[in-house]
Amino acid sequence: MVSKAGAWREALIGRLQAQYEERHPRSAAAYARALRYLVDGGSHGARMFAPYAFRIVSAQGSRVRDLDGHDIIDFWQGHYANILGHNPPQVSEPLAQMLRQGQGLQTGLPDELQTDMAELLLQRTGDERLRFTTAGSLATMYAIMLARGFTGRSLVLKAAGGWHGAQPLAIRGTHYGAEGFAGIDSQGVPQEAAAETIVTQYNDVDQLRAIFERHGDRLACFILELCPGNGGFMLAKPAFVRAARELTQSYGAVLIIDEIITGFRFAAGGLQRLYGVQADLSTYGKIIGGGMPVSAVTGRADIMELAGKSTGGRVMFNGGTFSAHPASMLAGKTVLEHLVRHEDTIYPQLAEAGDRMRAAIEQIFAQRGVLARCTGWGNELVRGGSLIQVHFPHREDVQVDSPEAAWNPDLCDVQLRERVLKLGLVLRGVNVSHGLGAISTAHSEADLAQVLEAYDWVAQQIAAARAR
Repeated sequence: MVSKAGAWREALIGRLQAQYEERHPRSAAAYARALRYLVDGGSHGARMFAPYAFRIVSAQGSRVRDLDGHDIIDFWQGHYANILGHNPPQVSEPLAQMLRQGQGLQTGLPDELQTDMAELLLQRTGDERLRFTTAGSLATMYAIMLARGFTGRSLVLKAAGGWHGAQPLAIRGTHYGAEGFAGIDSQGVPQEAAAETIVTQYNDVDQLRAIFERHGDRLACFILELCPGNGGFMLAKPAFVRAARELTQSYGAVLIIDEIITGFRFAAGGLQRLYGVQADLSTYGKIIGGGMPVSAVTGRADIMELAGKSTGGRVMFNGGTFSAHPASMLAGKTVLEHLVRHEDTIYPQLAEAGDRMRAAIEQIFAQRGVLARCTGWGNELVRGGSLIQVHFPHREDVQVDSPEAAWNPDLCDVQLRERVLKLGLVLRGVNVSHGLGAISTAHSEADLAQVLEAYDWVAQQIAAARAR
């Protein structure tokens, strides 16, 4: 039986979905065609939503244009990768020139671009060695393999709600279910592998210490995001990060900080730099590729060398055919140089825009009688950043400060965030992920003002639906 709250929400979703389908007939036809060839009509689950995702024909700066001719302000921005917006000329023009000169496609042979890129990345992270690959999932998998090879241990510790890619060494505790974040998230993963992953609550220092006291001599690594994307964009508490560093050192485990989303998002380097810690291994991706497929594992030389000839290649980390792809290296080098050159202006402006948006969104919903809370606020070490999610707690006393709170339907209205807000904002020309997503340097003041008007429209729809 559907509750009264559930009934008004489902009725609102039905109305919004009908408007969406009427507005996107060409995307509907494209989706029907895609279903003939692609599982669910696409190749990444995060890009799909009901009733079907709009199909785009172009993307520039803050906006995309879909098949039906709608210009849409986009905050998904290439899975949060495009900090300069879609197809920024700072990156696209050097790539076009490279291709015109007969370079850019994969050769399978070494070149100096990857050395240039590696030198720049290590200068900004403070690490000693790195190896490139092509996706965040691969980077975290290789990092865990290196940690296991280095320590001779098998247990992997991760924080609840942390997403470290669709790879079997950490595919547990990413999705909230009947067991909270304790469940195994995919079939096809050996039970032995899943059993070797331990999940701890995010930002819970006491539980972290208890797990190390119980399993510390068998832990190969603790892998951690400092602002978990899947988990809700809550910054890690400084005490939690300090404890993670102290405990891994004390028990001889490897600290892996997953910077796939956060690297070069808060500063021209890793977010860990702002916390004053140095991980043993780190993973970078998204922004460092400048819109091209690249990721990297960086870290201590003694651990990274396990992938090298000097140790007999004890850890099989070869990166794949398209690792250090020439075009990816040029795009990455170009965007990183731009971010380093403009670090003093880009990051304060993004943080300020993020704080203004968080405050304005919460106020807009409050004025319409809807309780909403934004995440991504700063703490005593990290100023607010450009990553934002919007949550709908059921009560004023619910603190949305952990993945458990953000994804527990007893505490927050997950469907209101994931379905109502998604559909409603698209109808007003705004595309979001988990309530908002990532602000880029391409988002203008006019864009942000239009977005706030869209939130107000959705807030009105929610308030009216509740009153029916």
